[in-house]
Amino acid sequence: MSKENTQLLITGLGHRGDGIAETSDGPVFVAGALPGETVSAQVAGSRANHIRIEQESPERIAPICRHFDACGGCSVQHLASGAYLDWKRALVEKALSDRGIDTTVEAVVPGSPGTRRRAVLTAVRAGRHVLLGYHEKASHRLVDIRECPVLVPEIVAALPGLKRLADPLMPKKGELRATVLSTTAGLDVTFEQANRNYEQKIAHLSQLAVELDLARLSVNGETLLEVRPPVLDMDGTAVVPPPGGFTQATLAAETALCELVMDGQGKPKKVADLFAGSGTFALRIAKSASVHAVEGDAGAIKALENALRIPKGLKQVTMERRDLFRRPLMAEELNAFDAVVFDPPRAGAQAQAEQLALSAVPRIAAVSCNPATLARDLRLLIDGGYTLQTVTPVDQFVFSPHIEVVATLVKG
Repeated sequence: MSKENTQLLITGLGHRGDGIAETSDGPVFVAGALPGETVSAQVAGSRANHIRIEQESPERIAPICRHFDACGGCSVQHLASGAYLDWKRALVEKALSDRGIDTTVEAVVPGSPGTRRRAVLTAVRAGRHVLLGYHEKASHRLVDIRECPVLVPEIVAALPGLKRLADPLMPKKGELRATVLSTTAGLDVTFEQANRNYEQKIAHLSQLAVELDLARLSVNGETLLEVRPPVLDMDGTAVVPPPGGFTQATLAAETALCELVMDGQGKPKKVADLFAGSGTFALRIAKSASVHAVEGDAGAIKALENALRIPKGLKQVTMERRDLFRRPLMAEELNAFDAVVFDPPRAGAQAQAEQLALSAVPRIAAVSCNPATLARDLRLLIDGGYTLQTVTPVDQFVFSPHIEVVATLVKG
C-alpha cells in the first residue's frame, strides 16, 4: 500500500454502497464516499484506506445511528432519500442489463426506519461481558449495539434482556446467533449454535423468558418455552412460523410484495406457489383461487398446514414438501396451472426457471431478494418465450445494499 495520499474523484456508488473512483489502474472502492465527492486516501489495490473527504456531495446527510461508522448492518444512511432510492433502482437496472434485458424498472416502493420486525443478531463473549449486535464492516469484530433505527421498537427495547439470555448459552468458542421476530403475541426468540450444556439451565432460561415477556424461546431447534403462540397475521389468517423460520422482514414490504404478485396474476383459477414458505403468498391467493404450495422446509409446511386447520373461507390449498433445487416441478406438471409464483432464497431458482421456460403457464410472478440471480432466471424465461411486463423494486432492507424485486411475465 502506498503511504502517499492520492486524490480521488468519486463518480459512482457500488452495489455494496462504496464510492467508486475510476483511475488509470482501474476502479478504486472508497468506503463511505458518495458520487461527486473528492477524497484523499491511501490506495492499496482496488481499496482506499485512511480516507478524508475533501469536498462533500450535496446529497450527503447525517446518519441517524450512533453505530453507523462501524456497524456493517447499514451502508448508506449518509445518502439523501431521493439519491438513495435512485441508487437502489439502478442496482436492479444494472443486474438486468448485465443479462441483456432492456426494460423499464418501476420506481422503488420505499421502506421506513423502525419497521424491521425480524433481526438476526450475533453474540460473542468479551471477557466477562456478552456483546450483541452486528459485525463491523468487512470484519469479524462485533459492534455491541445500543440502538438500531431500522428495527421495530419492541426489539430495540429487548436488547439488554437478550444479552442476559445469551450469557448462559454462549459456546466455549465462536459465536451465538439469535433470530428475533416481533409477532402479534410478542417476541419470538431463537438461539442457534448454543453451548450444548444449555439443557442444565432450562429452568433458568425459562424464568428469564417469562421476565422478558417473550412469546416463545427456542434453542438449537428445541422450543424451551411457549407462553403464547407467536402469531403473524397474514391478511386475516393466523400463522405461527417455525422457530427461526423465514418471514418477510417488514409487514409493509410483505403487503407491497403481495399486492404486486396479485396484480401480475390476472384472474387465475389454479396457482402454484413455489418456495412457498409458511404461506405468505398462498394464503392471500387462496381468497380467489385454488393454490398448490410447494416448499422444501418441513417446519414451514407444517406452519401452513396448522394455519389452515380452522376454516377461513379460502379456496382449496394443497401442500407438497419438495426440494425445488434438486427436483423442480417439471413443465408437464406446471402446465396444470394458470399462474405460478416463485420466491426462492438468494441463490435463485435456475433449475425451476428452466422448467418454467419450457412450460405453457400463462402468467408468472417472480420474487427475489437478489437482483443478480433474478436477472439470470428472467433471462431463461424470456428465452423460453415469456414477455417481461413489470419489474418493481421494494425497499424492504432500508439503508442496506439489499433490495427486493417483483417481476411479472406473460407467455408469448
